[in-house]
Amino acid sequence: MKTFLCVSLFLFMMTNQAQDMQLPYHQIPDYPEDYSSGNIVGRIIDGLGYRYYWATEGLTAEDLNYRPSEEGRSILETLQHIYGMSEMILESPQGKPSIRPKDFSIFPFEELRQKTLENLQNASNLIKGKNANEISRFKVTFQRGEKRTAFPYWNMLNGMLSDCIYHTGQLVVLRRANGNPQNPKVNVFTGKTRIN
Repeated sequence: MKTFLCVSLFLFMMTNQAQDMQLPYHQIPDYPEDYSSGNIVGRIIDGLGYRYYWATEGLTAEDLNYRPSEEGRSILETLQHIYGMSEMILESPQGKPSIRPKDFSIFPFEELRQKTLENLQNASNLIKGKNANEISRFKVTFQRGEKRTAFPYWNMLNGMLSDCIYHTGQLVVLRRANGNPQNPKVNVFTGKTRIN
């Protein structure tokens, strides 16, 4: 019976690891050949994706409920906030408005994580190869009811993209404070995580 339990646990862990390996940003993609505007923005999104992947890898139910104070967001609430911004990062190059308000609490953690990573990957793929003129036509558009408000793409860079990086760093700090630090083999400079 003990052997059966050990084998079952091992298979469960391997299945979870295999699923994680299929998600985008297990490692950062190879860099583009040139420094065009779209490639630079795409690379920033890729860097965010890699950081987010590892900041969220191995989070437990206890981690998700952790909050630094009664007034502070829990890790799960921070993940919901990042997901909402990942939608906006994807909607802008698609020419879609960001319709608000929305309730992101409907998604379980695994789905929230997967959707966030996929949004970032899809946004990066849409932006890579674009020139400055093409990017200048992207708008950050908010829609509440019938009211639409549009901003230039510059606001995406200092707004949602920067905010997602900021909050992903918070996830790393919060999970460490809760006793479950991020994998120490993550290397954000190379975009690769050491195996040994």
